[in-house]
Amino acid sequence: MSRPSSLPELSLIMVDDAVKAALLEDFGRAGDITSQATIPADAVATGVIAARKDGVLAGIDLALSAFRQVDPTLDVSVLAQDGDKLEPGTIIARIHGPARALLEAERVALNFLSHLSGIASATNAFQRKISHTNAKVVCTRKTTPGLRSFEKYAVRCGGGMNHRFGLDDAILIKDNHIAVAGGVVPAIESARAFAGHLVRIEVEVDTLVQLKEVLTAKPDVVMLDNMGPGLLRQAVEINKGQAVLEASGTITLSTIQAIAEAGVDIISSGWITHSAPILDLGLDIEIG
Repeated sequence: MSRPSSLPELSLIMVDDAVKAALLEDFGRAGDITSQATIPADAVATGVIAARKDGVLAGIDLALSAFRQVDPTLDVSVLAQDGDKLEPGTIIARIHGPARALLEAERVALNFLSHLSGIASATNAFQRKISHTNAKVVCTRKTTPGLRSFEKYAVRCGGGMNHRFGLDDAILIKDNHIAVAGGVVPAIESARAFAGHLVRIEVEVDTLVQLKEVLTAKPDVVMLDNMGPGLLRQAVEINKGQAVLEASGTITLSTIQAIAEAGVDIISSGWITHSAPILDLGLDIEIG
């Protein structure tokens, strides 16, 4: 089975490890006893993966890995790539070979593909709402344990950007850090003394008074938490381009446009990774 060209961000080793764990979970102790009981060992079939709803595709490498790991003789023709726009009926892939193997890999392949495509689709919906502004949608660390790299990849497939991948790639000072450090300015000063020249420093505030205080210490980014469009506009005026401004907190499709139009640079959403609904994709056996 040849592997199609795809976006380069996903490590194939990470993909195969994640898929292997999912297959082991699904196979249990005896494998697919339904297929063993109902399908002859030498039966051959063709399955078609297609979209049932509009959306954006993400996760094709994980789906391919599921079929490859169950049976390398399965012949998979990929007809859509990550980042492609889908509509009902769009064929994503056609799989031909041993019927038992095809059905054994089906659920794991679709679980990854539907979940990641759901994230890409949600991100794309957010980004389209604010395409007339300079703001960009980014994800957070509110991800499924063990799937963060894949979920953040799906955000990029949908046209968004990534926030931190972990605790080690940027300094984000929040209210609890400030409480323990003895104030926001001491926290920023300590962070600047600690950080290397490539590490950016972001600070969370939830009032305009805090914003003014924070700006005296010159952070790289200020997170404006749970501020409405009116307060955000005031924050943009106070900031005057000194720091990158990130709006966060309960971002929805109905609120994101007004937030972007307030003039912030970044809008961060945990919802697009932790609560986006799956994209409805299915695999059906081709008859005839």
